[in-house]
Amino acid sequence: MRLASVVRSVFLPCLVVIGIVIPGAAPPPTAQPATLAPHQRLLREIYQELIETNTTDSVGDNTKAAEAMARRLVAAGFPAADVQVLAPVPRKGNVVARLHGTGARRPLLLLAHLDVVEANREDWSVDPFTLLERDGYFYGRGTTDDKAMAAAFVANLIRLRQEGFVPDRDIIVALTADEEGGGHNGVAWLLANHRALIDAELAINEGGGGSIKNGVYLANSIQASEKIVQNYRLEVKNSGGHSSLPIKDNAITHLAAGLARLGEFDFPVRLDDVNRAYFERTAAIARGTLADDMRAIAGGSKDPMVVARLAGAGAVFNARLRTTCVATRLEGGHATNALPQTARAMVNCRVLPGESEEDVRRTLIGALANDKITVTPTNRFFPSPASALTPDVMRAVETVSATMWPGLPVVPTMSTGATDSRFLRTAGIAAYGTSGMFGDVDDIRAHGRDERLLVRSLYEGQEYLYRLTKALASR
Repeated sequence: MRLASVVRSVFLPCLVVIGIVIPGAAPPPTAQPATLAPHQRLLREIYQELIETNTTDSVGDNTKAAEAMARRLVAAGFPAADVQVLAPVPRKGNVVARLHGTGARRPLLLLAHLDVVEANREDWSVDPFTLLERDGYFYGRGTTDDKAMAAAFVANLIRLRQEGFVPDRDIIVALTADEEGGGHNGVAWLLANHRALIDAELAINEGGGGSIKNGVYLANSIQASEKIVQNYRLEVKNSGGHSSLPIKDNAITHLAAGLARLGEFDFPVRLDDVNRAYFERTAAIARGTLADDMRAIAGGSKDPMVVARLAGAGAVFNARLRTTCVATRLEGGHATNALPQTARAMVNCRVLPGESEEDVRRTLIGALANDKITVTPTNRFFPSPASALTPDVMRAVETVSATMWPGLPVVPTMSTGATDSRFLRTAGIAAYGTSGMFGDVDDIRAHGRDERLLVRSLYEGQEYLYRLTKALASR
């Protein structure tokens, strides 16, 4: 998963903030099985093979991992024609496999990425490309992001075929390249060049998962939208001069004052269905003023005091209320004894689904309040609409969650970062992030050193995704 900050992960906590309690929340299930069932042993083997295949952008080989998964599927009886490895360039391969159904409905796509972020051996206490099981955890690069889901999808597809399951729609598994970065994003490339292979009515991807705090299961989240990344270069030009003759018309001063105004500015509150549902359901497991404010906001309140309290209760809440823009880089001047001729800053915006780049730029210019500051977008705006929280999808997620973790709330959420679901949503394929894999909100290691996943969470996630797939692929 491409991350905006060190706190973003496949287990992004949707509920963690001082003041939330979980009365009657489901306790964690028992430890991992003492004896693994055949489908669990298969998952363990696939997981290890993927972790121990280096798929970093620098020296890794995504094609090698894709071909390994293809061999497993063909060996399990899938026709070679239904298992394809496609690569725009060497090392950037993607594998797409299909379990045929009756065709009564359009396909279900199960998406995961095979690539991982860089991992330097000297930074880790263990070998990042050797799967290590220790103290109830699996260690290794990609254990959470995103090879657990990739391995579960392959093992489950084989299990469904072995059981003779005939869905009422085709089930497609796509394991892709360059989600974490690089020039050959697999989902974008497949949509542009082989759309028929992955075209579907809906997709399950990363972006949502389970949260644990102090040993208690908090919630199972389903990601239905994500913010849009838009960067701007702010620049002030000036004729400059000798620093011994200063004037008020100073490029750095103009830019600094504008950035100070931006720092105090808040975009207006705007809730879509996803964030409204997030606050409604989170309010049900919060208490006190925080719960009251969530309910008020979900009900449409724009009371400044309510908004301020909720936004101040945690950055995660503020990010779900509005578009945000923040200065992230700054440079200016060319000599210590000269008036600056140029001052520049980079501003990173995370835009709510449904808002336009033009509207954000216009609002940003207004917040800066200085026509000497030019505002120029530095990347292509890539709009990504929210996926509707349809009854069929929500019912399936809630039913499976209730059978596995009775009493555990299901919380719709919007990612403040980015996943490959944005490409699917823009292409008209509804995408939902949910894994059934739980992680401690105080121990987020995706993209970091000693990345790890609870052993029991791997097998829980496999079962959750197996049941969810069947629920979504049969009436």
